[in-house]
Amino acid sequence: MKQLLIVRHAKSSREEPDLDDHDRPLNKRGQRDAPRMGRLLRDEGLVPECIISSTALRARTTAERMARSCGYDKKLRLTRWLYLADTGECLRLLRETSPEYGSLMLVGHNPGLEELVEHLSGRAASMPTAAVAQISLPIERWADLDDKVRGELLHVWSPKKLSD
Repeated sequence: MKQLLIVRHAKSSREEPDLDDHDRPLNKRGQRDAPRMGRLLRDEGLVPECIISSTALRARTTAERMARSCGYDKKLRLTRWLYLADTGECLRLLRETSPEYGSLMLVGHNPGLEELVEHLSGRAASMPTAAVAQISLPIERWADLDDKVRGELLHVWSPKKLSD
């Protein structure tokens, strides 16, 4: 069994309208929510063995803040492939992941992440900013993840539903 955590980046700033979309930073709410979600993962015993993030500044910063607060102590894997990736691109990236990792966290963007959750679990889930979806997958290797594999959507957490 493999465990997948799917994370939508935290809330980003739109204060600089001329800034390229890839370079938008987190706003104050995003800066607050990302570590909160990391602490949730730590408290739930869900520290991933590998974190793969989009190279977009808002996703990368979300991944960094979550990693620090959940106790993840390895290097983040950054890839441009996750920037606005669709389900097919996400699946390709997952299939290329080393089988040594039992748990993996992807940090990226909608609508691709909501589509990925539904594709893998058969259940639609809303993924607001900084949301985390936990899916259990009945595979031994990430390379086994084909279009027929259906996992179980165990949880979807969002910052708005957490108590402080």
